[in-house]
Amino acid sequence: MILLDPDARPVIGHRGDRAHAPENTLESLQQAAALGVDAVEFDLRVSRDGALVVIHDETLERTTDGSGPVAQRSLAELRRLDAGAKFTLDGGRTFPWRGRGVRIPTFDDTIESLPRELPCIIELKTAAATELLRVAVRRHDIARRIIVAGFDPAATRPLRGAGFALGACTPDVARLVLPALLRRDVAPQRFQALCIPPRWRGIPLPIAALARALRASATVIHVWTINDPADALRLWRAGVQGILSDDPRSIMSVPKSARVATATRAEERHA
Repeated sequence: MILLDPDARPVIGHRGDRAHAPENTLESLQQAAALGVDAVEFDLRVSRDGALVVIHDETLERTTDGSGPVAQRSLAELRRLDAGAKFTLDGGRTFPWRGRGVRIPTFDDTIESLPRELPCIIELKTAAATELLRVAVRRHDIARRIIVAGFDPAATRPLRGAGFALGACTPDVARLVLPALLRRDVAPQRFQALCIPPRWRGIPLPIAALARALRASATVIHVWTINDPADALRLWRAGVQGILSDDPRSIMSVPKSARVATATRAEERHA
């Protein structure tokens, strides 16, 4: 899978094509797929009646015309909400997706609507989704094309050995920082990927040092959220693999030859 290939430099649609369509909706994810992204990323929560739903926030206000916690609404209630109601490209003067029937999708809706072999990074926003996802992955037979990630170890660590790739949780990443800064190689881990931002709570992460330390362990690094091609090139030059972007078209404008060339130079510097 391209998301686990240390020599690949994938562009990943962050919540789909979030810069141009309402995030975490079928419309946004399908739009990203139509652009030719290498993968998409989306978030999972759980409805009151136990359905896996694709939405980032704990509450509904920012992205829909609803209010209150996602977990306190049934799937039927969530399906009635307008998931395009708050999307704007001009600071709130217009809302081009409002009233167009954009809904909060379920996990099943999402997987069934995407190209059959498109890789996905699935972020668990709550441990309540963990066992539901394990069952759903088996039902859809998609273990070979996903990475399951999440900040909370209670959400991801129970999935070790489940037959699909995992991303590091926050404590896992924190444990790697000191060895990376001390220029120590890191042994193979019980996760296969780091999905990390350039900064965490205002503190820069040592991404180049982490990339060097993890190189021998076959653990890949995917960085979010990068919307400037120059920043993407800088990160590829530092040795990361994937770039998660709200505007994947802009990152895809970087030729693959340039992505590979910068990666090769990074490897030569660390040799």
